[in-house]
Amino acid sequence: MRSRRALGALLPLVLLAAGCGIRATEVVEAGEPALVQVAPAGDLGTVLYFVSSSTAARLMPVVRYAAPSGEGTGSGTYGEGPPAGAIRALDLLFDGPTGAERAAGLRSELPNDQVKMGIELSAQGVQVTLDTPVTGLSEPARQQLFCTAAQARTADRSEAVTVTGTDGVIGPARCTA
Repeated sequence: MRSRRALGALLPLVLLAAGCGIRATEVVEAGEPALVQVAPAGDLGTVLYFVSSSTAARLMPVVRYAAPSGEGTGSGTYGEGPPAGAIRALDLLFDGPTGAERAAGLRSELPNDQVKMGIELSAQGVQVTLDTPVTGLSEPARQQLFCTAAQARTADRSEAVTVTGTDGVIGPARCTA
């Protein structure tokens, strides 16, 4: 009788120690963080792509809200589509991240200069012309251009983008972010 009581008292402890059948495991790698599609709100927003300081080649989308403006450093020729959105997006991209965006760990690999540009949107994709050298741009800088220009054209960034600079042409290429 005494042994039954002792066994009855030990049974909950044994079950608790066994963890009810849950076995310990090592950390399981699940890959990269989830990605979400970011779309600007109405005509006043545009999506720019900056480089994450935590990962050298990872682009992060940033939604910028700006009053519509026909002004900017660029001067574009346009096929179909809204001209102000594409030229404004690239103007903002070359301005670089804001103080808050830099504090959040974003940076740009593009030159932070006033760049004159032209943009042509056509059935062949987006053709960007810049008055600066482009062939020496790093891959993250190229992707910043490709993704921002394509996003200004289509929400899914599937447009081919060709960038012509003072030293040659890069592309046509598609956004890989």
